[in-house]
Amino acid sequence: MTSILSAALGGLLAALAVVLIAPSGTVTTRTVSSSTDLAANALASDEQTHQTLAHFIYEHAAPSVVAILATTQTTGLFGGTQSDSGSGIVVSAKGLILTNNHVTAGANKITVQFAGTSGPTRRATVVGVDASNDLTLLSVKPAGLRLSPLHFGNSAAARVGDPAFAIGNPFTFDQTLTVGVISALDRTITSPNGASITGVIQTDAALNPGNSGGPLLNAAGQVIGVNSQIATSGSALATQGSNSGIGFAIPSATVLADLATLDHGAARSA
Repeated sequence: MTSILSAALGGLLAALAVVLIAPSGTVTTRTVSSSTDLAANALASDEQTHQTLAHFIYEHAAPSVVAILATTQTTGLFGGTQSDSGSGIVVSAKGLILTNNHVTAGANKITVQFAGTSGPTRRATVVGVDASNDLTLLSVKPAGLRLSPLHFGNSAAARVGDPAFAIGNPFTFDQTLTVGVISALDRTITSPNGASITGVIQTDAALNPGNSGGPLLNAAGQVIGVNSQIATSGSALATQGSNSGIGFAIPSATVLADLATLDHGAARSA
């Protein structure tokens, strides 16, 4: 949700300047009056509603968003260790975690941390991959964990201007909430393997490196997308870079269709 305006308004009336542009191009400015009390009350009510909603979303969803650390070891003359961080969504109480494939692809070791930096960690294994939609399903041993899967909403019901909430692990700052709106629908992005992902949701909720694989939530706290890419000045779309106010989430319709296949694969592997 875009930031809520707040103001200290004095007196009984506030003057509003209205700029009218005539077809001829002539600009006329008029001054009208508005009730300060009504404006202040409306702003206060909107701000309270916004804060209450954000609190609800965070308290409900944050425990089911994990931080992922993927470590890749390479050999040879320029060999070494590379670590990538991302986010993940608990989708089953049996220990299944959904994330982006680009977060974990090629990793020799994947660690999942629950409930922030003070929470427990578990080694994870890959049980299903759809590289074309940039999705991967991980599995951890659920013993000793209290896992509450997030519920998925209908991405087809999303509308431009709807509030949007992202929770993730940007720059390893785990359990971070950012708030914005749905900026556009039906975008197309390119998966790291070159395939096109359609029906993508665009948002201005801040997304940064480490948010990949985390949820984009609607006002009901339902997952309507998996945050995956951002637009940067250096390239049209990227899986890395800093927030520019243009982020992209794989729609829940695509994710749910994939989960049916990936989860089946997980069941076969169990």
